[in-house]
Amino acid sequence: MMASISEILAAASRPGDVEWRHEAEILLGHVLQRDRAWLFTHADFVPDSEQAKRFQDLLEARLRGEPVAYLIGRRGFWTLDLEVTPDVLIPRPETELLVELALERIPLDGEFRVADLGTGSGAIALAIASERPRARILATDASASALAVARANAERLGISNVEFAEGNWCEALGSRRFDLIVSNPPYIAADDVHLGQGDLRHEPASALASGADGLDAIRSIVDAAPRHLVNQGWLLLEHGYEQGQAVRSLLQQYGLEKVQTWSDVSGHDRTSGGRILQEPDQG
Repeated sequence: MMASISEILAAASRPGDVEWRHEAEILLGHVLQRDRAWLFTHADFVPDSEQAKRFQDLLEARLRGEPVAYLIGRRGFWTLDLEVTPDVLIPRPETELLVELALERIPLDGEFRVADLGTGSGAIALAIASERPRARILATDASASALAVARANAERLGISNVEFAEGNWCEALGSRRFDLIVSNPPYIAADDVHLGQGDLRHEPASALASGADGLDAIRSIVDAAPRHLVNQGWLLLEHGYEQGQAVRSLLQQYGLEKVQTWSDVSGHDRTSGGRILQEPDQG
């Protein structure tokens, strides 16, 4: 006898583990092409054998540690539903702070040039573009596979004020200059034990780790970014919660002013930035 939705989810649940139950609901909803609200209102619905097997396969993959976002090929970020693959980092809620800080600096009207370095799925660039349709955003990534995902997201979402360029950090910018540069670069130390745990095991290492102290990518960006910022242009960077002081020091070392760090909703240092208050030396 086939099981109903309520019976399937009950069998898949772990006592007291609310997060696991939530993930099981997402996986089952994905199989049935329904949202979680529908599952609750159709608890007596009986999936067919193929659907039940597909759900079990996904559940077993999750038990092996594969991220839910990769299993369903989707992740919500800001107001967007993004496609994600193992070629890109899974967008995280704490990165929305970077979007908020960027939007505070971008006028609703008028031209404004923004660069998003290491765009991955396009999460930051597309969130900004969706809120500021008159801004022009250049989204870059060293990975052609990641750029393919970002381009597909832009096309599917109908966001046209973003262009894409392949290249490593500021190298992808050529001779162009911007009013704002944003980035969520890799910032985990290469020997951090967390890289071998949880979802991080399945995400692209190049999007997570960056040198012995996790700051190699940030150093590269801060070194080059001033040459690509207009006068009074801003640079905003996401970083680890223990890296605020180090990143502020780098920003000051490379000539940025008005340097500060902003905390995420958990109270952790999460984003630092500064701006150019005079024309950078073009040497």
